[in-house]
Amino acid sequence: MKATYIFASLLTLTLTACQEKFLDLAPVSQANTASFYRTQSDMLIALNGTYSALQLAGQYGQYYVVAEIPSDDTRPVLSGSVTDQDEFDKFYLRTTNPFLNTRWSDGYRGIYRANAVIDRIGAVSMNEDLKKRYVAEAKFLRALMYFNLVRVFGDVPLVVTEITDPLQGYEYSRAPVAEVYTQIVKDLTDAEAVLPASYTGAEVGRATRGAAKSLLGKVYMTQRKYTEAAAKLKEVIDANTYDLLPNYTDLFKAANKNSKESIFEVQYRKGNLGEGSNFGNTYAPENSGNAVIQFGGGGNNQPTPDLINSYEAGDVRKDVSLATSYVNAAGRTVDYNYIRKYLDPPVVNGDSDDNWYVLRYADILLLYAEALNETGRTAEALPFLNRVRQRAKLPNKASTSPAEMRLALEQERRVELAFEGHRWFDLVRTGRALPVLQAKAQTIGVKGNLTENNLVFPVPQSQIDINRQKITQNPGY
Repeated sequence: MKATYIFASLLTLTLTACQEKFLDLAPVSQANTASFYRTQSDMLIALNGTYSALQLAGQYGQYYVVAEIPSDDTRPVLSGSVTDQDEFDKFYLRTTNPFLNTRWSDGYRGIYRANAVIDRIGAVSMNEDLKKRYVAEAKFLRALMYFNLVRVFGDVPLVVTEITDPLQGYEYSRAPVAEVYTQIVKDLTDAEAVLPASYTGAEVGRATRGAAKSLLGKVYMTQRKYTEAAAKLKEVIDANTYDLLPNYTDLFKAANKNSKESIFEVQYRKGNLGEGSNFGNTYAPENSGNAVIQFGGGGNNQPTPDLINSYEAGDVRKDVSLATSYVNAAGRTVDYNYIRKYLDPPVVNGDSDDNWYVLRYADILLLYAEALNETGRTAEALPFLNRVRQRAKLPNKASTSPAEMRLALEQERRVELAFEGHRWFDLVRTGRALPVLQAKAQTIGVKGNLTENNLVFPVPQSQIDINRQKITQNPGY
């Protein structure tokens, strides 16, 4: 994939939609359509464009805004009157918040691209096995994008065919969450039946059978279908395709991208090509010059004292994941909490080689342990929890009750997967978001009382304004 989807931003020359705003799913222009989607090469470009959509700000480029800042793990930097991220942190979201609009529009931009691949490829004369694989990859990506949308907004329009007329967009209302999950499960089930176990060469990093199974397991966990989740996650483990890297620090070295622990990553490549990642510069301290990372930082997504204090003594993951100070150019120590997982030296500002982990093996081991615990198999779950702890140089947990195991797994996921976009969705998934955050409301600075309404975010006002007959707002906003 380093060669094939890294440069897929060039696809904007052929797949740029019209300026219709509804769902950001307007069709490809007539002129481009007439000369595209004709050959195997065209379909590869189109599929790579779907992968490339994962880099968009509203997908994984700024994933932390919806996945971490609402949790107790991180908080935003405040700059004068700019409070767009603070609204997520303290739960006083406006329906016009720009991060909501970007999350919605970029999600559907990627879904549009996936739908175009799935719908158009049947008419193309090309290798049939490759055709089936491309469809499976597109279905995996569509499922991932819908999974991220439904967890953020709840009910969302379910669009599974290419929109070729902008007016078609006005036909879609918000589909119930259960219906969206039914489609996600179908897409992933279809994908896992076709996708290969692995790739070689330039194709490394594309969606695999293990990625489809892993995501499906996570989807089942989110639906609290623990028996189905345990069975699917066990398939991933039993395949022996993945393993933990011996050293936690190696996970975040750019040279180790797509390692044996990696199941699926959003791919980036530095080189001033428009394909680099900005995480290092985004998270490094403000006004730090080149002390932490070249070209300085924006100070975003700062680790909270609550998270920092949650690490056990001797946990090697703490110093790999975060720091609480740095030494500036004058040799003075500056107190500042910041993330250290993404510090590959950039070529220019925001142009690093750091990939974004969507799925990795430690996540699967802990999810499997959780599924076992929730199905009455707590003793069987313990070795999977301890396997992750052993790499962190921590002592094994002893035999425990199901309730204690839930808390142990919650804590382990928090520190193992810190700053990788899991904490908020984990708390919501397990029903722990309200009790955990309400207990810390004063420290976090929550405005008002948290309720079930806060577990999904508001639909962008722009989408409601465009189609008031079909698109409604979530309760409480």
